[in-house]
Amino acid sequence: MSARIRLDPSVYLVTDTQQCGGPAGVVATVGAAVDGGVTAVQLRDPDATTRELVDLGRALVALLRPLGVPLVVDDRVDVALAVDADGAHVGQRDLDPVSARRLLGPERHLGLSVSTPDEARAVAELPPGTVDLLGVGPVRPTLTKTDARPAIGFARLSVVTAAASLPCVAIGGLRADDVAALHGAGATGSAVVSAVCGRPDPAGAAREIALAWATARAEGRSGARSRATTGRSS
Repeated sequence: MSARIRLDPSVYLVTDTQQCGGPAGVVATVGAAVDGGVTAVQLRDPDATTRELVDLGRALVALLRPLGVPLVVDDRVDVALAVDADGAHVGQRDLDPVSARRLLGPERHLGLSVSTPDEARAVAELPPGTVDLLGVGPVRPTLTKTDARPAIGFARLSVVTAAASLPCVAIGGLRADDVAALHGAGATGSAVVSAVCGRPDPAGAAREIALAWATARAEGRSGARSRATTGRSS
């Protein structure tokens, strides 16, 4: 690695080993979902042993790296380094981001979970380049993370993204039909678990979310051009 990993969070898949039917199911689901348009993958399994995480992480790196899709590891910076993942993601109660960046080095991606405007603003006080992406949520109540904070809702999501100095990916019970609202609230992508994991057609589920983001961004650009034209002619 010679430059900071570039991660597109549009369709950010967070894995759930149980919903996918085991480690082999995770690999199969991720492969299908990438075919459908997943742009980044986060390996998350708080119940796995370190050895199990390393084995699964290496399998995902072998699958994703030739496809140019980044893999980050939730919480476990040590596992991210062991499997040569593209980065890690930490929460407010995990390893602090400055220490995580020190371990990861300058090239790998680092994400950080936030739920409040104060947490989002605090990132600006960190050394430049510490964090690359903020995960904001949960937007809706979620059963996939037992220690998740209370849901913040779409209105609060807008407040958090407005306070942030970095791109924000929303997470928490999200579906394809939420994308327009997420885009309007300032999110740059949606992190999904149940919307893809365990679905009969993970490729189709991912494709639906990817199409929704493409549509939301195209409509946003069209609206901006329309407002600019109106402004020039007034």
